[in-house]
Amino acid sequence: MSLSFIFGTVGSPTGTPKKPGGSVGAIAFSRSIGLQALELGWVQSVRVTEATCALIKSAGAEHGVSLSVHAPYFINLNATAEEWPKSRKRLMDAAHYGYLAGATDIIFHPGSYFMMDPAEVLKVAIPRLEGCVAELKKNGDLVTLRPETMGKSAMLGSFDDAVAMSKALEMIQPCLDFAHLHARPGDGSMNTYEEWSRLLEKYGKQLGAKALKKLHIHLSGIEYGSKGEKNHLPLADADLDLKALFKALNDFECAGRILCESPIMEEDALNMKKAWVKVSGEKEK
Repeated sequence: MSLSFIFGTVGSPTGTPKKPGGSVGAIAFSRSIGLQALELGWVQSVRVTEATCALIKSAGAEHGVSLSVHAPYFINLNATAEEWPKSRKRLMDAAHYGYLAGATDIIFHPGSYFMMDPAEVLKVAIPRLEGCVAELKKNGDLVTLRPETMGKSAMLGSFDDAVAMSKALEMIQPCLDFAHLHARPGDGSMNTYEEWSRLLEKYGKQLGAKALKKLHIHLSGIEYGSKGEKNHLPLADADLDLKALFKALNDFECAGRILCESPIMEEDALNMKKAWVKVSGEKEK
């Protein structure tokens, strides 16, 4: 059997050679070191041609590397009426060009509460997302939009926010950033087998058992304070209990992709893969 999870990096691995370089080089390099997923880091803006997208898509297919896209950071589902069209365009461009590049999942930061009540913010966010989904369907850009769970308590993107958006609409599923989920409360909680198990149980109940087989996970070590995330760290330098998390994922028979955001990207992605093999007892084909 192959592994339940495939592993990769968010953005091109640091060891990607200069030639061919770019996303195509990152795909070939990822596969050569034993990684089977890559999240294209389009985090500043979407500046890619249709021709480049075609090359990325064929490289992904050739090397057997599953692709996703991290959309630009500057997206806010709770933006003012004046600002929202710009945010929307960034998300839609990431989805359209991502689809052309062979990406199946588009990850985005949902935005900020701006000191408003989360339930009120969702009343703005969900209808806006609904419009995006309708347009993507109409255009045939069949991707899954994934609001990421965010690491600061002031940000739209709690676990419950991401689940609520996903429950409300087709083509929306969470991106579970477990480092962010650990950092968000600011007190070192969300770091035990019991806590992860409760969260996964809730996920399965709310979104269906099938959703647990198609998880899209971001993972790294993380430094945090009382207000949440400060910065990402290598796994070895952080207090995230990877073994407890992987045991919970294994016990709930989860599957999907795990993408590393540690500063030592591919090194920690391979460390995660090793840790998963150890916890799960699975063997790679």
